[in-house]
Amino acid sequence: MARSPSSSSESNGLLARSRDGDNAEPLTISEISQSLKRTVEDRFGYVRLRGELSGVKRAASGHMYCALKDDKAVLDGVMWRGNTGRLAFLPEDGLEVIATGKLTTYPGRSKYQIVMDSLEIALLALLEKTRARLEAEGLFAREKKRRLPFLPRTIGVVTSPTGSVIRDILHRLADRFPSHVLVWPVLVQGQGAAEQVAGAIRGFSSIAPGGPVARPDVVIVARGGGSIEDLWSFNEEMVVRAIAECTIPVISAVGHETDTTLADYAADQRAPTPTAAAEMAVPVRVDLEATVADFANRQRRAVHRPLELGRERLEARVRRMPKIEALLQPQAQRLDELSERLRRGLRDRAGRGREELAGKSARLNRRLLDQALESRKSTLERVRLTPSLVERPIVERQRRLDALSRLVEQLHPKKPLERGYAIVRTSDGGVVTTRDDAAANAALSLEFKDGELAVGVGDAPAPAQAPVQKAPPQAPPQTPPKRKSRPSAPNPAQDDLFG
Repeated sequence: MARSPSSSSESNGLLARSRDGDNAEPLTISEISQSLKRTVEDRFGYVRLRGELSGVKRAASGHMYCALKDDKAVLDGVMWRGNTGRLAFLPEDGLEVIATGKLTTYPGRSKYQIVMDSLEIALLALLEKTRARLEAEGLFAREKKRRLPFLPRTIGVVTSPTGSVIRDILHRLADRFPSHVLVWPVLVQGQGAAEQVAGAIRGFSSIAPGGPVARPDVVIVARGGGSIEDLWSFNEEMVVRAIAECTIPVISAVGHETDTTLADYAADQRAPTPTAAAEMAVPVRVDLEATVADFANRQRRAVHRPLELGRERLEARVRRMPKIEALLQPQAQRLDELSERLRRGLRDRAGRGREELAGKSARLNRRLLDQALESRKSTLERVRLTPSLVERPIVERQRRLDALSRLVEQLHPKKPLERGYAIVRTSDGGVVTTRDDAAANAALSLEFKDGELAVGVGDAPAPAQAPVQKAPPQAPPQTPPKRKSRPSAPNPAQDDLFG
């Protein structure tokens, strides 16, 4: 018996058909795409990515589309118009940034992408890029470095006039070699700091020699330690170029020893700290005085040398004269005999005195030992542990606990109710934070410091107005909604609370 073509095709697996007991129904493309979208967004709801911007494009709607890439991968990115308006810089291709947002998928192209909430510039990468570009221009060349003057008469300092840096520099200069110091006060952090630092350096460089204001022999650009964001003003290109173009030798003393800025590369000398910059600028006066004294001693020895030579010649002549021992030999022998007798007598007398002294010393040592023991006992009594040493830490911790208790009381969420504020809640007790949420509920509850008050919301929401204006009072509805709170005094005219 021959089989029909349809039954033959089904037996060969050409047509999809369900099997008995099979519950794995085939998914549509939209269904699998939505499932992938939910999985990616749940797993990567908040991520921070670092990469280089590529293909930055602003759409007419204000949205920004780009790609983040590194040396091995590329990830599409999008930033909506509301977030792009808050960017503090202009995104451009090749800029290394840190993006914060969530990963999602775009089913229309079967791609995954990041929806960015914020963008930040990677400062270290930007710093290295700027350094390489300025180094290629020759601003950091070693052959352009100048030697510092040995003993500057006037020292210019570019720093903040209120920080500890200027006090450290002045104190160290006063200790080593007091000098005339000109301070150019500038901002060393924040908006406008780079412009002020660059202007101060160029101002010192433009002072004419011999004018009413003494021209500095060396300039110190100083600032205390901080993060890379705090020190970023000294990485600005205008500051680096001002240092490189300065006609006066410059010492860079920005941050601590581990901090490095582009100003250090452009300066003629880098100091690990502002105090070290003052030490580089001037020598030690005491050492100079010691050197001058040494030169004076050498001059004095040069003057006395002829006298010493004459003395040596005189001694040579004296050695050729007869020895005085030969003339006084008999008297010397008798003197030796008398000296020996005297030595024996003194030795015997010293022995007897030593015995007497040993007896008295034993009695004296015993008395001194008793006095020392009494002194140690009195010292031990004075330093004995007092209860105050144990009670003081307890009192201190009690004081801290009281301070924290007062802080907790001030941060209580219902504390503002005592100052006239109120908490808006829905009928089921949820807190209302926006106007739209309030308009969506027919009945609301206002919580004051002394209790709750139920209010009703009109059927049609009031038209949108500026936040600082109030809507005109409206007549109450004909059929007010039922209130689920305790009865209160009737209110013939109710203003719109959300106008």
